Amino acid sequence: MIRTLLTSAALTVILAGAPAAETFEVQMLNQGSDGERMVFEPAFVQAQPGDIVKFIVTDRGHNAELNDGMFPDGAEQFTGRINEEIEVTLETEGVYGVICKPHFSMGMVMIIAVGEVAPPDGFLEGRVPRNAKARFEQQLSNLQ
Repeated sequence: MIRTLLTSAALTVILAGAPAAETFEVQMLNQGSDGERMVFEPAFVQAQPGDIVKFIVTDRGHNAELNDGMFPDGAEQFTGRINEEIEVTLETEGVYGVICKPHFSMGMVMIIAVGEVAPPDGFLEGRVPRNAKARFEQQLSNLQ
């Protein structure tokens, strides 16, 4: 009986001390609250390892996926289908560049920063459309 009580008390302490993962909801929109077209809202999320990001199809015709080369080494790639709501658990610290593939050239992008991170060197190298690059730069300024 005493052993059961001690085990139960220890388990309560362990579970109470464990931080709960936070879930961030990101809407995929044809027009954002600021009037910009083709956006993720919010366009920047500051998360911690183990947090979840849920991409919600608010307006049809969008997807959420990691852009090639725009996520930390060791992170798991994700690619949602068009009109698919997906939930992603982010375990690896770093900066993640998320795009909507059909509207990438229009600048439908977002940044997820996991942990306390700085903008990674070379993040915007390679082929990034002008509108997407401008929005990525704006979102990366949240890290400085």
